[in-house]
Amino acid sequence: MDKKMVLFDLDGTLLPMDNDYFTEKYFVLLCKKLVPYGYEPKKLIASIWQGTKAMVLNDGSKTNEEAFWEKYASIYGKESLKHKPVLEEFYTVDFNQAKEYCGFNPLARKVIDLLKSQGKRIALATNPIFPKKATELRIGWAGLKPDDFEYITAYENSSYCKPNLDYYKDLCKKLGVEPSQCLMVGNDVNEDMITQDLGMEVFLITDFLINKSNKDISKYNRGNFSDLIDYLSK
Repeated sequence: MDKKMVLFDLDGTLLPMDNDYFTEKYFVLLCKKLVPYGYEPKKLIASIWQGTKAMVLNDGSKTNEEAFWEKYASIYGKESLKHKPVLEEFYTVDFNQAKEYCGFNPLARKVIDLLKSQGKRIALATNPIFPKKATELRIGWAGLKPDDFEYITAYENSSYCKPNLDYYKDLCKKLGVEPSQCLMVGNDVNEDMITQDLGMEVFLITDFLINKSNKDISKYNRGNFSDLIDYLSK
């Protein structure tokens, strides 16, 4: 594998998970934290989704963090911003309970160590809709460390989201690489394999495959983590 930079998705890739199941349980924990502050669960969940949509639609004019909280304040009023520290505490402490709703793949560690031994650069290209702390916790659940990665996208340092190609263009610019020098490893056909349009090489992890558009995946390098190890060893 002759690429100098390898970009990894996190959820469903390095960290095994059924995304729908995880999201359901994550919202239970979030409501438990915020309902005591006067939030109604259904409206709260809907507002989080609206904030997420605002991040996905972000055009680069602000950080995803700013996009989320602007939408949040438009729903609950600017007074609600006083609860931002409560949500930050949730992602620092309470969110760690969601680990039990994920799996664990020891081959994730093996893949990272293999790439390091090959002198490859490694970045985490996880969809930046979570705060940095929440992303670092999920990295830990996968048996990895934040310093395994040269760069980690989070809502604080990103102004685009997947599947917007500008997300990947911006990441490549920050890393000082051309897309053609990169391999993208992910489990979502729409969000991760789209990098092929930029000239990136791709590898589709099929263990927790997401293919909402039912696209033909035969054109992608693909398989489980054992297959990925074989692919990277060539």
